[in-house]
Amino acid sequence: MADTPAAGLVVFDMDSTLIQIECIDEIASLTGAGDEVAAITERAMRGELDFEQSLRARVSCLKGVSVSQFQSLFDPIPFTPGVHQLIQTLRAQGWKTALVSGGFTWFAEQVASQLQLDWFAANELEQQQGVLTGTVGTKIVDARFKAQTVIDLKRRWQIESGRTIAVGDGANDRDMLQAADIGVAFCAKPTLKEVADICIDDNDLSLLLPLLQQRGLLQAEPVG
Repeated sequence: MADTPAAGLVVFDMDSTLIQIECIDEIASLTGAGDEVAAITERAMRGELDFEQSLRARVSCLKGVSVSQFQSLFDPIPFTPGVHQLIQTLRAQGWKTALVSGGFTWFAEQVASQLQLDWFAANELEQQQGVLTGTVGTKIVDARFKAQTVIDLKRRWQIESGRTIAVGDGANDRDMLQAADIGVAFCAKPTLKEVADICIDDNDLSLLLPLLQQRGLLQAEPVG
């Protein structure tokens, strides 16, 4: 009987990775600033703009949105195809899973809860009496934060060498993929594919499973 592979860690981006939307674009659609924000987002994803500056510029367009309106964007949560199968398989084989997002905590908390992830972090939209102020908290989840998260969680959970994976889609995930043992570009921008060990171009996260099985990181047969 073959030895069971040791468990590892997968750190995921959220927007356009675990879920099929960019939350900031969707919030902006509630204000009529959708086109303006989407244009800034696209430039940031291509690596043409500094993330923090672009984030603050986009968030300023969200001033006046009621937090109660968020639920309309997340009912149901627009999960990426294959995400439940992927997370359930990883969890069944003892892997740790985490979400680190340049998006926002209101959304990240719900995604992490429904998928039963072990850890999450995202940016905090500031509000007064349930209405967005157009500002974001001082602690920014940017590319550097994401990369450091991979390093810190690997150390915290004592993950064996070669068993830390990062999955993302945009320029803000580049450092995170490079900090991991295996970087996965999922339906990604060209700038991310340049540094990825694995590229998945079909919109189905479960396609990662056979690729990890081929590398001996997961059991080929279902657990249980």
